[in-house]
Amino acid sequence: MTGVASIGECMIELKQAQYGLYSRGYGGDTLNTSVYLARLGVDVDYITALGDDSLSDEMIAGWAAEGVGTKRVMRLPGKLPGIYLIETDELGERRFFHWRENAAARRLLDLPETGDILNSLASYDLVYLSAITLSLYSADGRGRLFAALRAARERGTRVAFDTNFRVRGWPDLEIARAVYRDAFAVADIALASTEDLLPLFAGESNEGLMARILSPEVVLKLSKPASIVRFEGASHEVTAEPVAAPVVDTTAAGDSFAAAYLAARLRGADPIEAARAGHLLAGIVVCHPGAIIPGSAMPATMSSTRAHKGSA
Repeated sequence: MTGVASIGECMIELKQAQYGLYSRGYGGDTLNTSVYLARLGVDVDYITALGDDSLSDEMIAGWAAEGVGTKRVMRLPGKLPGIYLIETDELGERRFFHWRENAAARRLLDLPETGDILNSLASYDLVYLSAITLSLYSADGRGRLFAALRAARERGTRVAFDTNFRVRGWPDLEIARAVYRDAFAVADIALASTEDLLPLFAGESNEGLMARILSPEVVLKLSKPASIVRFEGASHEVTAEPVAAPVVDTTAAGDSFAAAYLAARLRGADPIEAARAGHLLAGIVVCHPGAIIPGSAMPATMSSTRAHKGSA
């Protein structure tokens, strides 16, 4: 087994520029994490579906240039990728607008190749997916994916689940709660935040939220610059270093945290050290517009040595 499989959707990104204009890029939570994983030296393949259009061609070329593997990207004739627009306020907090109902990625688990894709998950050290990933698929599709993840775990693959929550993806919150419970049950590592979980479990304390997560290794990012890490039956609070530059856009803060955390775990770091790495990278990402910061802005202190199977 080798590397990481990251499952999800990448969309065309429109972000604010000067004079009321928007610049075009691409992004999506698991794709963002994949790019940052590749930059941190992790072998990662992205699993998704795209169209056969020029924008999809551009995405694949961009991912490959970042070192993200594209051999498991399905191309669907006549389909297109989705679009999202980022609106940020004066504090850098973001709001998203999506056009994605008919995006190619939604069909990933309903293709003739779906069985081969799901069987391939057992060939990876780690499979990474998010709640946004799960919101793309039908109940039957999610069932097939969960079954494949359980089978992969039996063969030694580990699963990391990010609780990334977007209410528009879950018109029925009871369904969302049930899907989250299923995801926590199959995940070895849960990357959570109070921002994601409180809309689902209103009024819960941090301890109450942690108690809902069955995964043996949990990171709960807090509303303050800190996280709670639970592993081997004990919980520890990890405080983030202050962000040195002005915060301009919190897009991909959680995605980059996930990448740095998982990369550190794959290199053999303990969860506390990994959480510190996550906070460090997220604190840099929020000082740049858009989901994926320039490669030159990546912290030099983070090793780019290729990470292989370790304690993650």
